[in-house]
Amino acid sequence: MSEIKLDPNTKQEIVGRIQQYMLDELQLEVGGFDAQFLLDYFAEQVGCYYYNQGLADALKAFENKVEEFSDVIYQMEKDTN
Repeated sequence: MSEIKLDPNTKQEIVGRIQQYMLDELQLEVGGFDAQFLLDYFAEQVGCYYYNQGLADALKAFENKVEEFSDVIYQMEKDTN
């Protein structure tokens, strides 16, 4: 699997959220570099789990739609007797 890269604006938004979370919840002021390092670490270590879950969810949604289409097509069949 290739590395998942976020666009710079999204990454900066997440870094800001990490900084705010650390300050609000842990009363710990974290600089932008440290927050970005933490984001990169978690992306590398656990990002694939979220990515894989997203793929599994997308596949399940697709399978559900295919099943719906199969039901519609079955209902459209003409009696051959």
